[in-house]
Amino acid sequence: MTKTAHRFGIWSFVQALALGGALTWAAAPRAHAESPAGKAGNEMERKGNAEEKKADAEKAKGARMEEKGKAMEDAGDKNDNKSQEAAGKKMTKKGKAMKKSGEAHHDAAEQMEKSGADAEKSGAKAEKDAAKARQDAKK
Repeated sequence: MTKTAHRFGIWSFVQALALGGALTWAAAPRAHAESPAGKAGNEMERKGNAEEKKADAEKAKGARMEEKGKAMEDAGDKNDNKSQEAAGKKMTKKGKAMKKSGEAHHDAAEQMEKSGADAEKSGAKAEKDAAKARQDAKK
């Protein structure tokens, strides 16, 4: 066997291997198509995660506002500045309310995420049941 023929043989093997891999990679998503329930569940989970992040940011903003309000209130108390003290109290109250609202949104987002996971699981179970029924029908 000559060097040229040997190289050509190896090159053909590598080409065939690459082509087979590309075809497998292209066909893989079709083979594992997601059920509508699974797709809806994943979408709900993603939305729940996004809402959870927004709620965490809201809680953090409320905590910062509450802290700033307490500092203003203390400064107003030290300097006998009633308006600054009142503004601090108002900001503290608003910060607490924002923090509480963020916690409520966080809980709702967690519930949404759990519902999405449950929907996804029920979709997968239905898919398995349908596949089993098809197998039983073939027998």
